Amino acid sequence: MTVALLFGTLFICLLIGVPIAISLGVSALVAIYFGSTLPLDIITQKAFTSLDSFPLLAIPFFMLAGILMGKGGVSKRLLDLATAMVGWMTGGLSMVTIVACMFFAAISGSGPATVAAIGGFMIPAMVAKKYDGGFAAAVSASAGSIGVIIPPSIPFVLYGVIGSVSVGSLFLAGIIPGLLIGAGLMITSYILSKKNGYKPEQVKKFNFKGVWKATSDAKWALLIPVIILGGIYGGIFSPTEAAVVAVVYALIIGKFVYKELTWQSIFESFREAVIINATTMIIIGLSVSFAYFMTLEQIPNDISGFLTELSSSPVIILIAINILLLIVGMFIDTISALVVLTPILLPIVTAVGVDPIHFGVILVANLAIGFITPPLGVNLFVASSVGKVKFERIVRAIIPFMISMIICLIVITYVPELSLWLPGLFE
Repeated sequence: MTVALLFGTLFICLLIGVPIAISLGVSALVAIYFGSTLPLDIITQKAFTSLDSFPLLAIPFFMLAGILMGKGGVSKRLLDLATAMVGWMTGGLSMVTIVACMFFAAISGSGPATVAAIGGFMIPAMVAKKYDGGFAAAVSASAGSIGVIIPPSIPFVLYGVIGSVSVGSLFLAGIIPGLLIGAGLMITSYILSKKNGYKPEQVKKFNFKGVWKATSDAKWALLIPVIILGGIYGGIFSPTEAAVVAVVYALIIGKFVYKELTWQSIFESFREAVIINATTMIIIGLSVSFAYFMTLEQIPNDISGFLTELSSSPVIILIAINILLLIVGMFIDTISALVVLTPILLPIVTAVGVDPIHFGVILVANLAIGFITPPLGVNLFVASSVGKVKFERIVRAIIPFMISMIICLIVITYVPELSLWLPGLFE
């Protein structure tokens, strides 16, 4: 009865378009009121106490750092470097978009932020060069999803806090899978560009001098991931402190090195970060309340028992979990899904021998695909907004890129060395 009330209310709320945070809170409220003797104020208590966490401070600071870098000239220099590296290839602008998104992912930690920063430049540029608008937006939306896999990654921070897993190890674990997904998207883009006759951006072939010059111009931007990961693994600062360092660094290079940050744009960056973080924290708080009630009702144990009875094979269990996560990603945002599902799924996979770090990459890679999967598909809406392209056109064009990401997900799932090799070097 209680389970039916909890999930039935959640489904109805989502069906009528209630925001996900409110849907989770209302579902817990209805289930507690009609199906238990718990006091109703347990929802607000859990929502507030869950946010009293030092590691969670990394989320707003990484958000702010990404916004400051987008406004401070970092995006432009990363685009110039990507153009020098891959602009000579077939479908040059689409290749530039993917590589630039991979670079920006290494400094922003957010999928939508990556789409907004790079897609805002590249979608109009591709359309001006006679690329199909749906294709241009689909490239930006799919490449932007790498923003949550290549470190620093906001979802990795959240998973690490919930699952008591080293955030630094998760950051290292995301590097190779992120590069793999980027390579898969580039291959897909090349095939589609060849088919549609999209020309290289540059007539010249690869030029080492041009790449060196662009690298030199972008050196201050490229130092950011080196500082973050080097500082964490050098024992200089924690992941949370690394996020603060990233903000200070972004302010310095944007204001005094590139000189593109004005006091007005700094104020706007802080305001934007506050608004986005407020939304994020509401989602996290109410998601924790929802997950807490599920734990009290032993729903995670029931799901665990069901999957264990289904099979004791890690292969079969991971297939079932991947299918579940792909479906969940279509309807629930990444943060809510992480908070609700991590306590349920992590004990199941560790019981069958899956490393928690490897599972963190699987979980985030699955939910990254949710960024480009309708009806939620946050990156699709961002790409549609910044590129002035109809949502329906992007949905049709995104299918080949979605297939490419699912193939990469399968490889990441069943080749754990891709995720565990780099963390293993630093143990």
